Amino acid sequence: MVTTNLSFDEGLGALEGIVQKLEGNDIGLEDALLAFEDGVKLSAALQAQLADARRKVEALRQGDGGEYVAEPVDTGSRSMP
Repeated sequence: MVTTNLSFDEGLGALEGIVQKLEGNDIGLEDALLAFEDGVKLSAALQAQLADARRKVEALRQGDGGEYVAEPVDTGSRSMP
């Protein structure tokens, strides 16, 4: 079951635990489906936390004149898991 009040680091750790559980050979089909569903929900929650953090960074980028201006965050070619 996914807890919605996890910090990003706690959520990432929980997601890693789900992945390890799914990669194991000792999980039944129904338990695997439930774990997968929890993983999808947790992944969506983590994506939302990242998007919120990105918006905060964009809002706090400092311009050349010392003022703070919203600028897009350069994500490069890195994709999120």
